[in-house]
Amino acid sequence: MKQHKKIQMSEAFQLGAVLAVVGGFLDAYSYLFRGGVFANAQTGNIVLLGISLQKGKWQGAVHYAIPILAFAAGVIVVELIKKYFKQYPKIHWRQIIVMIEAVMICLAAFIPSGEADMIANVIISFVCAMQVETFRKVHGNAYATTMCTGNLRSGMEILFQYFQTKDRELMNRSLKYFGIILFFIVGAAAGTAAGNVLSHNAVLICSALLLAAFFMMFMETKKIK
Repeated sequence: MKQHKKIQMSEAFQLGAVLAVVGGFLDAYSYLFRGGVFANAQTGNIVLLGISLQKGKWQGAVHYAIPILAFAAGVIVVELIKKYFKQYPKIHWRQIIVMIEAVMICLAAFIPSGEADMIANVIISFVCAMQVETFRKVHGNAYATTMCTGNLRSGMEILFQYFQTKDRELMNRSLKYFGIILFFIVGAAAGTAAGNVLSHNAVLICSALLLAAFFMMFMETKKIK
């Protein structure tokens, strides 16, 4: 007889897919329409920071250092919220994070393009840090919704294990990683298309998606044990 075990919606693939779309959208948006900064994957900004320092371009170094610091601050804020609201009975602490993300992204949408891009990038980097620190698993498997390198590595590793063992559960796990990557690509494409039409206001779409994620987390999901 099959038994079902409830899991948190925060670990459901559906929620991970929505968040991956947001992650891809924000990365494309910040790079194409907010001054060539990667809001999600800080590795790119760290490399560009090093290049700027070597060339003595101090203004450029500051340009890349600020989003890095904003990302670091986002991680700290998540840990503080988790510490003080983890046992809060009326709402899950992860929902608090998602609502904060939605509000902050909405604020970023109304910051004009140009000289104020740095402010928008600080907000976006802060939000992306909150998201990557808050949502780490899909059905118990570690993953990320704001970058793809780790997902690609894990997906390929598990796919190799499947070909060695023919265990279909391994195939299912591998496909989840590739699915998250696919939705990230969809988000990047959507961010590019929406930005071409709506300019800096395009990021309001992410705010709407995060609100959808907030309400999704009231639902319960199950997996076969």
